[in-house]
Amino acid sequence: MGKLTSKKLDSLAKQASSGKTNDGDGLYFQISKSGTASWIFRYKVDGRSREMGLGPYPAITLSEARQQASDQRKLLACGNDPLATRDAAREAKREAERQAAARSTDFETLSRDYQLAHGGTWSEKWRKGWLRKLELYAFPIIGKLSASAIETEHVLKVLRPIWSAKTRTADEVRGQIEQVLDAAKARRLRDGDNPARWRGHLDNLLSKAEKKKARQRQHFQAMRWEDLPGLMEQLAQHPSREAVAARLLVLTGARSHMVRFAQWSEFDLENALWALPAERMKMRKPFVIPLSAQTVAMLKGMTRGDTTYVFPGQGKSGVMHANAVRALLHKLGHTDITRHGFRSTFRDWANECTHYPREVCELALAHDERDQTEAAYSRSNLLEKRRALMAEWADFCTTPRRTPKGTDRASEDTRT
Repeated sequence: MGKLTSKKLDSLAKQASSGKTNDGDGLYFQISKSGTASWIFRYKVDGRSREMGLGPYPAITLSEARQQASDQRKLLACGNDPLATRDAAREAKREAERQAAARSTDFETLSRDYQLAHGGTWSEKWRKGWLRKLELYAFPIIGKLSASAIETEHVLKVLRPIWSAKTRTADEVRGQIEQVLDAAKARRLRDGDNPARWRGHLDNLLSKAEKKKARQRQHFQAMRWEDLPGLMEQLAQHPSREAVAARLLVLTGARSHMVRFAQWSEFDLENALWALPAERMKMRKPFVIPLSAQTVAMLKGMTRGDTTYVFPGQGKSGVMHANAVRALLHKLGHTDITRHGFRSTFRDWANECTHYPREVCELALAHDERDQTEAAYSRSNLLEKRRALMAEWADFCTTPRRTPKGTDRASEDTRT
């Protein structure tokens, strides 16, 4: 049969019988049993025959079908499989459509996604408070904007009304916006710099003095370092997990929530290390704590249950109650000290009794006071120096003293 003409096609299309009519060079006109007509392109790849649909007739005309067939022959001449090429193009288009849909996801949804992804290790109070601040201050202004649409002017519109009156809250909200937008960038939902970052950006647009004022030191009741060994002796004789938690607080200089939500998988007792992931740290950076021999022995002596937590509890959080250690301290007669104060006690002892550099003592408390430039050049976490410091601290804490027991007030800054 020769080349098809429009007149022949009209005649063939009226036929009800099934069959294929060859137009030449692999282009076929096909009529199904149901009477519908379409174009197909037949070719071979690696000796295998393949058929590729080019579209229905008459929606695809004869000239259009011939042009499509010509395009597929060019692909074959270049060593490409027309079907594979088309499938790849379709998948790329679908992926682009998925990305476009994802990039349109609003900030409020992204924030809730972030809380769901990271909030598993947060306390219930922190989880609710984290979202509540965004609901009060951020969502009314940027909640319906996509991550890619949020610019510096939007962040400033959130922060400026509360920067002077509620600076600490405003800075926390700024940090939350930064976290959500960083996560969005990791998911390729936005490009460019983060408009909520502080250093080198918002610190040029908002009052640094207000932020510094909001970060001024608050005072927590803390035990005098001279009296701490007596308390540690009491705790060592108390048969409870709360007592072990209190000792772990003291021996590691950790924050209360770090201990409450500690998981066995975070501890490498053979190498005497406690590795905390970024989401469990206040500054959202991973941190490794060197463990003293006394701390390792204490943890090895604990009975492990079927829970992932070192200090499991019955509440919704799955860990011991936030006030469990405080209640124990009160029970032992220490009503005028706090869990937070142990960090201050450690810092006072380090100042009075050691010659370690300030940066080592501060980093032992997860306070990295190096500026951005200094930190970029010095990537060390001073682990071995901190290990030596914490070993001396543990020796001091676990060596009985003849000094009378008592408490005094010391101060610790709000970074505790």
